[in-house]
Amino acid sequence: MLIHPAADLRDHDVTDQALYLDRRRFLALGAAAGTLLAAGQGLAATSDDAPTPFEAVTTYNNYYEFGTAKEDPAVTAPSRLKLAPWSVAVDGECAKPGTVALDDLIRPLKPEERLYRMRCVEGWSMVIPWQGVPLGQVLKRFEPNSKAKYVEFTTLADKAQMPGLRVPVLDWPYVEGLRLDEAMHPLTLLATGLYGKDLLAQNGAPLRLVVPWKYGFKSIKSIVRIRFSETQPVNSWQKANSREYGFYSNVNPEVDHPRWSQASERRIGEFRRRKTLMFNGYADQVASLYAGMDLRVNY
Repeated sequence: MLIHPAADLRDHDVTDQALYLDRRRFLALGAAAGTLLAAGQGLAATSDDAPTPFEAVTTYNNYYEFGTAKEDPAVTAPSRLKLAPWSVAVDGECAKPGTVALDDLIRPLKPEERLYRMRCVEGWSMVIPWQGVPLGQVLKRFEPNSKAKYVEFTTLADKAQMPGLRVPVLDWPYVEGLRLDEAMHPLTLLATGLYGKDLLAQNGAPLRLVVPWKYGFKSIKSIVRIRFSETQPVNSWQKANSREYGFYSNVNPEVDHPRWSQASERRIGEFRRRKTLMFNGYADQVASLYAGMDLRVNY
């Protein structure tokens, strides 16, 4: 996992994808790790994960609001999803609720570039270079109060833009949630871009959550509401089938999905399956959040 500030980029500044991969490997082997340690974040950098090709990241997607096939979001979302203007309503157990324009939500913070693994509950995985801001730094500005124990996120639900909403795959709108300490963890990212470009519609533009130690469905897309709550939210997939999808949804190779093993995964672009890592390889950073919990019960 790499973290470093991202300079302001325009489309013509973006590096060719092949050259970008070589650049990422160089950074992973070099100064990035030292920068992290010097900043006192204690977040280890990895050098063995090459980014998944840009084409795969942007054409192999789960975004059921635009269709249930992997190719549907890339075909449908770009021409349907209106990305501006965009605002996010923040409410619940906080001192400074309000509706904030996206630019105002993000502008006070310097974007960072982070290379994260992404593990889908379906058994496939990617490595994605995201750009965004730490969620915790955003949430602090709204001053959550002592009753705030959880953070709930809601996706846009507009049938005019999202044809998939006409199919009751889930109880729309899509809802996800984190414990407040998970949301405030420095690994948790509000992503606004990938591969040095603005997020594409099929990837959850203009604002999505990225929680790299949890299964991908926790990383909710196209966020329009953030709510501080005293009680644990019921996330959409948990509501649809609590036996298969729990609230925590931490990547855990020792807890199988009822219909398949989670012990291994297929990295997109690779032929052989690889061993799934506990907490998706981020155990050193996040395992302490779950000390004393039975992760087979709290799945």
